[in-house]
Amino acid sequence: MKGYFDSIPHDNLLACVRMRVVDRSVLKLIRLWLKSPVVEPGRGGQPGQWNRPRQGTPQGGVISPLLSNLYWHGFDKLFYRADGPAPGAGAKRVRYADDFVVLARYPGTRLTGWIESQLEGWLKLEINREKTRVVHLKEEGASLDFLGFTFRYYDDLQGRGWRYLNVSPSAKALKRERAQLYAMTDHRQCFKPIPQLIQEVNRHLGGWKNYFNFGYPRQAFRAINTYLRERLTQHLRRRSQRPFRPPEGVSYYRQLERFGLLYL
Repeated sequence: MKGYFDSIPHDNLLACVRMRVVDRSVLKLIRLWLKSPVVEPGRGGQPGQWNRPRQGTPQGGVISPLLSNLYWHGFDKLFYRADGPAPGAGAKRVRYADDFVVLARYPGTRLTGWIESQLEGWLKLEINREKTRVVHLKEEGASLDFLGFTFRYYDDLQGRGWRYLNVSPSAKALKRERAQLYAMTDHRQCFKPIPQLIQEVNRHLGGWKNYFNFGYPRQAFRAINTYLRERLTQHLRRRSQRPFRPPEGVSYYRQLERFGLLYL
């Protein structure tokens, strides 16, 4: 489920903050920050417009994640309380900002109904219905995408009669990564020295690998390596009027390694 924080009235949000913060000067600063004008750029030569929001938190704001955690705190306490839905359904909640997944051994209408009523009634959140669904992962072909990963059960590769939970980068995450690598190696980057370009690509790939190096990412890593090798080969061939050619007997694969490219 994803609850849109754009729909939170500021009064509700500040009420949750006051339960944890008693310093009036801090509360005043947070209130002023929430109500600061938002400027939207104009289109077609028209001047930009500004408005003063009455609900929600600024997207990308440095304090937005903290306010999100404060707002969710009461929901978490009710969810795991003895008379809440978690004990009876054997449920746990995994959350990142306003995106979360509920894992339950005994899912049912009581669990989903309680969650929806609390989100829309008590917390005044708008549920993203397109992303909200109940998934039985052990059903054939079922999968779950969360935080860039795809969770899916596969048959044992050795044919031993059981299934294992495969965790790998999602198709959407791979698409975003290819788009990022495309931008880093397009024709607008031909002015950069090759060592500098390779260093930037290595730094980016290192961060991407650190995040997705969980579960079974080997196949996804190979796909990214192949795509990057093709992009860099094309980049080297168009850097000048004379296409770049590696030394005789050296493939582009080896040449990129000589330049210092680190494959996943």
